[in-house]
Amino acid sequence: MASRLLRSSYSGSLRAVSTASTVRPAAVSAVHQFSNRRQFTASSSKMASSFYKDWEPEGPTVKTEIPGPKAKEAIKELDEVFDTRSLNMLTDYHKSVGNYIADPDGNVLLDVYAQIASIPIGYNNPVLQDAARSSDMVNSIINRPALGNFPPTDWASVLKTGILKVAPKGLNQVFTAMAGSDANETAYKAAFMWRRQKERGGPQVEFTAEEMESAMINQSPGASSLSILSFKSAFHGRLFGSLSTTRSKPIHKLDIPAFDWPQATFPLLKYPLEEHAEENAAAEQAALDEVEHLIKNYHIPPAAVIIEPIQSEGGDNHASPAFFRGLRAITKKHGVLLIVDEVQTGVGATGKFWAHEHWDLQDPPDMVTFSKKAQTAGYYFGNPELRPNKPYRQFNTWMGDPARALLFKAIIGEIERLGLVEHTARVGDYLYGKLEGLAQKYPGQFANLRGKGQGTFIAFDNPRRDEFLARAKKFGVNIGGSGQSAVRLRPMLIFEEKHADILVDALEKIVKSFQ
Repeated sequence: MASRLLRSSYSGSLRAVSTASTVRPAAVSAVHQFSNRRQFTASSSKMASSFYKDWEPEGPTVKTEIPGPKAKEAIKELDEVFDTRSLNMLTDYHKSVGNYIADPDGNVLLDVYAQIASIPIGYNNPVLQDAARSSDMVNSIINRPALGNFPPTDWASVLKTGILKVAPKGLNQVFTAMAGSDANETAYKAAFMWRRQKERGGPQVEFTAEEMESAMINQSPGASSLSILSFKSAFHGRLFGSLSTTRSKPIHKLDIPAFDWPQATFPLLKYPLEEHAEENAAAEQAALDEVEHLIKNYHIPPAAVIIEPIQSEGGDNHASPAFFRGLRAITKKHGVLLIVDEVQTGVGATGKFWAHEHWDLQDPPDMVTFSKKAQTAGYYFGNPELRPNKPYRQFNTWMGDPARALLFKAIIGEIERLGLVEHTARVGDYLYGKLEGLAQKYPGQFANLRGKGQGTFIAFDNPRRDEFLARAKKFGVNIGGSGQSAVRLRPMLIFEEKHADILVDALEKIVKSFQ
């Protein structure tokens, strides 16, 4: 999830400047030795945000190595009480603004990682600050309700004017949750209860004494023998059920008991797509054939199939709309639910509010899970049979967070007011074109460029990926990776063409620094 860079990666030859330097998107400046440290400078005119007046800095500024002396001291103190081994960058959130993330040493970087794809409309967004000061928000924070038992009088209105306002087509209900893993976990439970209810004969059929007694000792028939089918390289979370469907890296799963659930091959496409159309179509068909075989023959029958529109943690793996339409057809044919995990792809990043809108499905998914940029979590559904037949079957104390639902409502308002989904589609096309130019200029450094027509949800492979990510901070950019070799771009929805120019300039400098 978080960048896997070790703190030692910032030492030695990768040390950044210790005297003030400002990174700008103009022509590359002279590179020279100064006090045994490298110093990179450039210049540009002031660039304000097009969306909010006097908001963002002119551009990135690198003053020290990262982490610098103040950050190192704070990290040392933090490590006494909190595991810091996955730490990417100690952050000063008071000074982070817009597309820029700041640290305690005064370094300000263009952030195209955005808290692992979770910041939708910029750090310290003024409209969200106003929402945070509202009486409704204060009330939700200090009087946090147990939503299943004591929902606020305006909870229906909050949902209808916020979360449900952007519900995927065909899905008009929501179960709110705490995080992406939780959203997937509860969606799995809904799928299992739905399946057993059908097998039992309908919601009116009571549980047998044998079912109730066997459930208490984790045995069948009360504990059903059902599964969730996921895909190789998938990531769906780290709770017990969601972790059993996660297949991206061993480190996520080691030592944790897992369910014996099936996995199918996610089609591994070759790039450029237009040069490998026949091979890619065959790979997708083989994957669909495997899914159907597992649904029909796996020894623990799948109640649902879960899939990401783009496998994000697993390496930014894509498939065609035709593949997803085929998957929907197979699940419908065999009475298996389709869960689309939009935790990372949702809320505008692909140039559509929901990435599965690119598929042009005739029948919508049965459930769509969400979190990250939504700043809240849960799953959408439309079939009323996905509500359990009795209360307390899908339940916990919080069942979500009204404060976060209010925040998402404010985010939705800004996305709509500023046209940020359409904006992201346009900027993504601009950025992709610039990256195509870099890929041609530096063969092998921007390999398997992917994400065309998918907004700013873009990635490429680099043979020295981990070092590439570490060096990016020297050039004023915070960027993340996925899979074994992918550099993934996860800008915010307020990312503009001028930010793309800064990014592309920095990417070229990184590649040149290897030569």
